[in-house]
Amino acid sequence: MSTTTLRLPDELRARLARLAEAQGTTSHALMVEMLAESAQQREARAAFEAEAERRWRKMVRTGEYLELDDLRGYAQALARGEQATAPTPRRMSKEEHAALKAAARRGTA
Repeated sequence: MSTTTLRLPDELRARLARLAEAQGTTSHALMVEMLAESAQQREARAAFEAEAERRWRKMVRTGEYLELDDLRGYAQALARGEQATAPTPRRMSKEEHAALKAAARRGTA
């Protein structure tokens, strides 16, 4: 395990000490736990954003999309433990698809 020096404002250090004491742990252990949680959250957010970007590019490329109502029904069926068939993607009209691609190129979509 490596060592890192972290300079904290006095008030933040005191807040962390109070939290650690209330949780029956050390300030060090609390900070390690908090940093690990924050790293996990940021990694999850980055993965979410990467997946959203991948799906956006696919929609721009193919013109296929899913309606929220179709997805909602599918998700609700899965949540009830039912076997559910994934909704079939819809396809934009040629005009809509051309407009989307143009907007994506301009960065306005």
